[in-house]
Amino acid sequence: MDEITPLTVRPVRRPLLHQRWTDLAFLHWAADPALVEPLLPAGTRPDLLDGVTYVGLIGFRMEGVGFLGGPGVPYLGTFLETNVRLYSVDGQGRRAVVFLSLDAERLIPVLTARATLRLPYMWSRMRLTRDGDVLTYESRRRWPSGPAPAVSRMSVRVGAPIAEPAPLEDFVTARWGLHTTAWGGTRHLANEHPRWSLRRADLLDLDDGLVAAAGLPGIEGPPASVLYSPGVPVTFGPVRSPHPAARKP
Repeated sequence: MDEITPLTVRPVRRPLLHQRWTDLAFLHWAADPALVEPLLPAGTRPDLLDGVTYVGLIGFRMEGVGFLGGPGVPYLGTFLETNVRLYSVDGQGRRAVVFLSLDAERLIPVLTARATLRLPYMWSRMRLTRDGDVLTYESRRRWPSGPAPAVSRMSVRVGAPIAEPAPLEDFVTARWGLHTTAWGGTRHLANEHPRWSLRRADLLDLDDGLVAAAGLPGIEGPPASVLYSPGVPVTFGPVRSPHPAARKP
């Protein structure tokens, strides 16, 4: 598994979907590529930094989801989300994220994303609170439910701005696409957003069951990276057809 060229922005030429991600907390743990590779879509492999890959737990608020340049959808277009994600690269060199789970508080967007893009969205009861420079993200899964409730609670204190991101900080945030398995093959969905405005953050409290529920029970201990961002506007383009080697038999 070789590391590849630095991440670059690939503009979305036919925008289909727009939204804004705000108040993001990024927690990341280093992981053995062999551990996560079975969880990736066909035709992709773990993206690497210094021989390892990363598992992310990201809490944030989705705002103003709209379609084809139209206004944001009232109520249903704004909701909290917490996702568990991995980092992938495909045979065409497209570097992306792979979502193992996406917990969100609006049922209709959850059902829509599951039906159209086959993304593993989950309906959850969620809350984001702020006390000065401390943000607390809480989630309790409602559907689909497992043998035990998948819950998460994390609190971070926002710190100083980051003038120039370190390699790890860039690796886990500078992403312009996702890989997903849908309609018999691996699909790539490109997005476009500015470079992140990042701040350092301290993890004050973490009680998380989402990473283990997503298929990674061995990811434990303090995260290797904790970051905060006030957010970015995002535009998504059309879903790309899979590379022939990524099709399922």
